[in-house]
Amino acid sequence: MKGKSTEIIGSGYGGDSSKLERYHSINPPIYHASTVLFENYAELKAAGQGQYEGFTYGTDGSPTQLAFEKAMTKLEGGYYTRAFPSGLLAITSTLQAFLQRGDHLLICNSVYGPVRRFAKNLLEKFGVNTSYFPANIGAEIEAYFTPQTRLILMESPGSNTFEIQDVPAVAKVAKQHGILTAIDNTWATPLFFQPFAHGVDISIHSVTKYISGHSDVLLGSATVTEPCFERFHRLCRALEIFAPQEACYLALRGLKTLQVRLKQHEASALALATWLQGEATVESVLHPALPSHPEHATWRRDFLGSAGIFSFVLKPEYAEEAVARLVDSLQLFGIGYSWGGFKSLVTAGKFAQSAISRYHDRWMIRLNIGLEEVVDLQADLRQALAALDKSARIS
Repeated sequence: MKGKSTEIIGSGYGGDSSKLERYHSINPPIYHASTVLFENYAELKAAGQGQYEGFTYGTDGSPTQLAFEKAMTKLEGGYYTRAFPSGLLAITSTLQAFLQRGDHLLICNSVYGPVRRFAKNLLEKFGVNTSYFPANIGAEIEAYFTPQTRLILMESPGSNTFEIQDVPAVAKVAKQHGILTAIDNTWATPLFFQPFAHGVDISIHSVTKYISGHSDVLLGSATVTEPCFERFHRLCRALEIFAPQEACYLALRGLKTLQVRLKQHEASALALATWLQGEATVESVLHPALPSHPEHATWRRDFLGSAGIFSFVLKPEYAEEAVARLVDSLQLFGIGYSWGGFKSLVTAGKFAQSAISRYHDRWMIRLNIGLEEVVDLQADLRQALAALDKSARIS
């Protein structure tokens, strides 16, 4: 007769997956595991020699993570995808995979702010030199190359100031010099922009945004071409990079409704952006799908749609007090970072990150347009803009 502890340990699911195969759910289950069991010694030996194709330990991820990664690979049209605990980690891990001491990295000037900090505080420490190029650049990026340039990181459009790079032109000239290209494709998602079809080598997403879509997930992904796979996969294995399994489950679930959600985000944002162009307090609206946007022709050529996030620039006579008054007057827009979720959000500030930006030192309001009724959002913005009275102006 077995002892109680032995009975407890052996009760329930004992690791035989065949017993679960009759349970065919639409969504995959979530696996909580550190130890993964092998069927026999031969599998254990193969795993020790790096020749086992299955999961060997919890740090390999799980079938849930693999299901999400395969879905992203198919949607992106790439070769291999890895999920990461956040969008920033997807970017920084990619940089670590393809750069080494003595290399030169080129980053677009509108890049996500924490990437700058990583380049300054970590890459520089390990001997990687970084410089920045204008966020609306094309083939002229060649002037920024050095003999040590190994990677170009684009973000098109930038998620604050919305400049667009001529991605096909950048990718073409980079390939001529043997330089890899990566892009943060979070704004457009794979539905509205296909990086690999335009010559890019690596496509990165903050899955936190549109792909998950519900403001309750922190997750990132990076998809690579086949020539990039070995170096990228080697880095992921060396650092034991894996993603939270609940996040992968929620992201895969969110992915199923991405197209439906994006259509509504797109329509509402474009309607509000068009309307804001006629408001007396607004100098310009930074939305690539508007004909007034400086890179509208490039957007129209390369993109299949537009997202639900954009910014607008207030006229110069409005000071920070006016910005605060506007933001605090909004009732339907939550004040908070991130975007891509169902609730409308607002942030404000001087977003341009250097003097070379055309929006340097200008106050901007950034709106994430959610899934509320557009007429209600417009009414809320109208009353908030009305709060910009003369007492908030610079004399």
